[in-house]
Amino acid sequence: MAPEHSHSHSHTPSASRLGAAVALTLGYALVEAFGGWWSGSLALLADAGHMATDGAALGLAALAAWAARRPASTRHSFGLGRAEMFAALANSLVMLAVVVVLAYEALARLEQPAPVHGGAVSAVAAVGLAINLLVARLLSGGAHNMNTRGALLHVLGDILGSVAALTAGLVIVVTGWTPIDPLLSLFISALLVVSSLRLLRDAVHALMEGVPPELSLPEVGGAMAAVPGVVSVHDLHIWMLSGERVSLSAHVVVEDLAQWEDTLRALQQLAAERFRIEHVTLQPEPQRRVLRRIDASR
Repeated sequence: MAPEHSHSHSHTPSASRLGAAVALTLGYALVEAFGGWWSGSLALLADAGHMATDGAALGLAALAAWAARRPASTRHSFGLGRAEMFAALANSLVMLAVVVVLAYEALARLEQPAPVHGGAVSAVAAVGLAINLLVARLLSGGAHNMNTRGALLHVLGDILGSVAALTAGLVIVVTGWTPIDPLLSLFISALLVVSSLRLLRDAVHALMEGVPPELSLPEVGGAMAAVPGVVSVHDLHIWMLSGERVSLSAHVVVEDLAQWEDTLRALQQLAAERFRIEHVTLQPEPQRRVLRRIDASR
């Protein structure tokens, strides 16, 4: 059970950083909503709603990080690490929905330009940008798994939104040209769609128990087969248990079953050091038995 214990601590910084990110994001959403009401700015009220949505998304990511720390049980023998992948999936879908709403509002604003208080928008957006950069720094210091990628995607959306609002506010103050606001919103929506679809693809791939993108099944199998004492490897499976834990199982045909303990140790060391796979389950098969099975099938 020792590995499970060490795994739980590896997630602690991620969960605490996510908790701080939730508090900062929701706190500033309230400030921004008040600023929008006080200045009569629809753009700021809309961005406050966007930040509140992102605060909820960060909360989901924090909850998933907490669930992933729970130890394995009789009902969930691998633990609850998959919660992080479900959170990443949910966050990518929510982000796509937010982008659709933002794009719709931007197109409506292009058709019917509304008066925007450029100075107030710029001031609130500048503070929002500073807070979003702080939240991004908090999250980027944590574990780089799929869950924190999902959380960072929302923060990236906020950062780009703040930059757009700040830029638009300044352009409106200087030139009075209001279409800059919806045009920048459409550009940012396009960027967010690309990031969201990439995260969605990775989350679905992981939930379908696909091989982690950074690993190659033939390469891992070839490296294992090259270990002294190993004749061949078959029924090789590699999948993600959580955003940071990878599992491997395989049948290993060996020259001499009496040397299996040494061969097993070498294979586990190879998996951990070269491919960063800690959870390894291997079934040894003596070469003689395999050869007899082949002869019997002829």
